[in-house]
Amino acid sequence: MPSENDGVMIVLSSPSGAGKTTLVRMLSKIDNYEISISHTTRQPRLKEISNKDYFFVNVDEFKRLINNQEFLEYAKVFNNYYGTTRTPVIDRLNKGKNVLFDIDWQGADQIKNKKLDYKLITFFILPPSKEVLFERLSNRDMKDKLIVEERMKQFGRDVLHWINYDYVVINDSLENCYSKITNLINAEVSNGSKDYDLEYIRNHVEKLTS
Repeated sequence: MPSENDGVMIVLSSPSGAGKTTLVRMLSKIDNYEISISHTTRQPRLKEISNKDYFFVNVDEFKRLINNQEFLEYAKVFNNYYGTTRTPVIDRLNKGKNVLFDIDWQGADQIKNKKLDYKLITFFILPPSKEVLFERLSNRDMKDKLIVEERMKQFGRDVLHWINYDYVVINDSLENCYSKITNLINAEVSNGSKDYDLEYIRNHVEKLTS
């Protein structure tokens, strides 16, 4: 049974390349914050470690977990499955841990619709411009121009989901973005005042999608 001593669920989503994974890792260094490790059917990227960055599984195993209703959320993204199993998350929350989710908008919607009795704060991370996003994707471990182009096309669709999040934060620099997120989390938990300009965000989204 959830109590006031339970942890908080903190979701970070973004278009590919906007920086959510790096930000989640930075937030996980805060005392009492832990990352929810997702299952995925995609191949590991350079320097990714199984059972630390992801639980890498094959499609048959992933579908077995779906059939057993073990996922809190799951989605198919760029032809690969990603999902978060329910039991480890609930166990951590009940122990007072704040759980960080690095998931896309599909997973975020599923968690919101579950209406769990735990506080949920959702963030959507945006790049400062499409040019910066293209540069970040090109500099990542993606040498294939077709992959970068696919990500950029998907960006136009993903960004439309910003309206479904509690907060949108622009990742103009990791330090600034991290500071804004932590300030908003602290304000949410303590019911304090929030420094958040929704009109500025709306204008930024218009620029990104024009």
